[in-house]
Amino acid sequence: MPPPPPAAAAMDFSQNSLFGYMEDLQELTIIERPVRRSLKTPEEIERLTVDEDLSDIERAIYLLSAGQDIQGTSVIANLPFLMRQNPAETLRRVLPKVREVLHVAGVEMQLTAAVSFLTILQEETVSIHAYAHSFLQVILLHLEHRDAGVSNAWLETLLSVIEALPKETLRHEILNPLVSKAQLSQTVQSRLVSCRILGKLTNKFDAHTIKREILPLVKSLCQDVEYEVRSCMCRQLENIAQGIGTELTKSVVLPELVELFRDEGNSVRLAAFETLVNLLDIFDTDDRSQTILPLVKSFCEKSFKADESILISLSFHLGKLCHGLYGIFTPDQHLRFLEFYKKLCTLGLQQENGHNENQIPPQILEQEKKYISVRKNCAYNFPAMIVFVDPKNFHMELYSTFFCFCHDPEVPVRYTIAICFYEVSKLLNSGVYLIHKELITLLQDESLEVLDALIDHLPEILELMSTGGESSVQENKNVLPVQKAASRTLCIFLRYNRKLEQRHEVIQKLIEQLGQGKSYWNRLRFLDTCEFIIEIFSKSFFCKYFFLPTIELTHDPVANVRMKLCYLLPKVKSTLTIPADKHLLQQLEMCVRKLLCQEKDKDVLAIVKRTVLELDRMEMSMDAFQKKYYEKDLLDQEKEREELLLLEMEQLEKEKQQSDGRPLSDKIFEKKRRDSKTPTPLPKSIPISAPGPSSATLSTSKEIKKSKLIRSQSFNNQAFHAKYGNLDKCTGKSSTSGYTPSGSGLAKTSMISLTDESFRTRNTSSVPTSFSPNTPLPSTSRGTSNPVDPKSNGSKDTQPRKATLKSRKSNP
Repeated sequence: MPPPPPAAAAMDFSQNSLFGYMEDLQELTIIERPVRRSLKTPEEIERLTVDEDLSDIERAIYLLSAGQDIQGTSVIANLPFLMRQNPAETLRRVLPKVREVLHVAGVEMQLTAAVSFLTILQEETVSIHAYAHSFLQVILLHLEHRDAGVSNAWLETLLSVIEALPKETLRHEILNPLVSKAQLSQTVQSRLVSCRILGKLTNKFDAHTIKREILPLVKSLCQDVEYEVRSCMCRQLENIAQGIGTELTKSVVLPELVELFRDEGNSVRLAAFETLVNLLDIFDTDDRSQTILPLVKSFCEKSFKADESILISLSFHLGKLCHGLYGIFTPDQHLRFLEFYKKLCTLGLQQENGHNENQIPPQILEQEKKYISVRKNCAYNFPAMIVFVDPKNFHMELYSTFFCFCHDPEVPVRYTIAICFYEVSKLLNSGVYLIHKELITLLQDESLEVLDALIDHLPEILELMSTGGESSVQENKNVLPVQKAASRTLCIFLRYNRKLEQRHEVIQKLIEQLGQGKSYWNRLRFLDTCEFIIEIFSKSFFCKYFFLPTIELTHDPVANVRMKLCYLLPKVKSTLTIPADKHLLQQLEMCVRKLLCQEKDKDVLAIVKRTVLELDRMEMSMDAFQKKYYEKDLLDQEKEREELLLLEMEQLEKEKQQSDGRPLSDKIFEKKRRDSKTPTPLPKSIPISAPGPSSATLSTSKEIKKSKLIRSQSFNNQAFHAKYGNLDKCTGKSSTSGYTPSGSGLAKTSMISLTDESFRTRNTSSVPTSFSPNTPLPSTSRGTSNPVDPKSNGSKDTQPRKATLKSRKSNP
């Protein structure tokens, strides 16, 4: 059979269930009665109806005069709107009616009036003089209302008004009547109000008026017979001390605080303690060591015998107290305060016995709740206590306490230490590894509140953990050798990356974020990177992307950047090839001239002069047939060939994807790499790169490209294993005179005519010269070659040429 419907299943006519139904019916009856009472009779509805043709002012006057309390309260709540709309009529006609109603008004209307008066003051719809004339007496009249909430609401409004009132109005309307209001003959409430007003008036008068008229009242209220008044006046001493200055504070306020510290009332002593902690910065070292420290020591020793509220306040202010007294503790006193803090951190944990809360007396439960607040406050002050003991002593002095906080049975304690975890990690610095386990413990906490508090700063915490306390963001914490190694690694990645888009992205970021970076440190690293690029890449690659951004740094505002660039300029010039890069050479010469003429830093200018001499002596590579006599140029040609081969391989891969719909497999590339290691004879004719189409050398068919891939050298580290420094100089040289300040600025060529049509501009889009990696480079033997005078500009070839150069003319 199907189960009974939910309603039938819920039917239970047992005795206990019937009692439950009876209670439910009684509740429904109680709920229904007020609904019936709230229904209005026609007469009541008539009294609540207002003529719609009345203006806002007339309607307000009518409702305040003949309306009910709820309507009068609505009018008073709408008083700021009336003041904005028509302030003159509101003050003249509506406000007198408000005064009459407030004499007999209930609590709700009184609270509404206090808020409305404050809103009018803040909106400044009338001048402060008009406000004082119209509203101040109403506020003062209701300060001593029999309801404490109403009295406090009017007092808060008055304290805000005091901030805006002129000095003369304050003296006549508030200070003079206060002398009588603060006397013992007045009520306790009147004297409590006087304490709050005195704390606010202190900042409004000069020191002479304060000393003559206010301080006598302060002393009188500090010695009042009622502990509530003494406590209230004690808490105002902080504001009074800030108004009267250091000297009067030491001579008047401090003696009163010392006396209140010895008061018989717990609340008075607590107020004196909190006020003294907040005023520690005002007192000098002598006052702290001779007067304040003994008071605080005595207060802490007696705190365990007093009410738990003392311990809650003491645990909350202990961090600030230890910080304020830090310089005057003796070693023994320092240890005593630390032990006192540790005792507070474990307060209540010794009573954990696993009993059911129903079996524990209510007073014990209330006491344990206060102990939880004490431990929570101690957790809040834990970063300050790390500073107190010095972070290097954390493991010996405070680690066990930190462990207890992270494993505390109460969620508020663990939540508070989770909030502080980031600050603790920063303070420990290189010792942050000590709290790895506690981080894992809190990350596994069952409370979502604890996890939420920890996750707020979890990225920063993990960064400190991973870097050993050193933030990777700080420039002075990433050391120079690491940065240079990273630059070189990035250059190698760029050299062998087959994705054209990624290469362009890396190049762009290097130029924008380093070369044009806001920090001079980044621009220095850009020059390091350029040095690696010159070493790893071909000359044409550097000239194409990095030559101009590099020489732009001759205008850098930081002398260290200009100095480092001067050291790099010879290497920069060595990347140029004449006549292809003649325009770049002119730019370089122009930048060097500006340095010589405009440089103001003496150290940089001296390096510029030495660099000019070195640039002048430099020999530059030439296009055309002389190029093959330079072994370094042959290596550079090999780099350039490999760079262009990367582009060809990427193009082949794209074509393969378009034809097959899938990328080339790694096996095909591996096969090409294996095939490329096969020695290939040097071609008899070496084509010279030149613009213009040529069917003989620039065939774009797939068969020719694939054959080049098979012949190509595999991408390995051969270019980096080459020992440039050990290569002998070739006997045949082609050189150009370097930069000469007094000359025309253009390179002078020797031993070769630059008008030959075979000397063409380097074109990276053309097919590069092909060399087999296993073909021996043309070189000379030290034992058989004839010496050549290094000063001579001529070139003599004493070795038979390994390959003949076949010039080919192409259309310009």
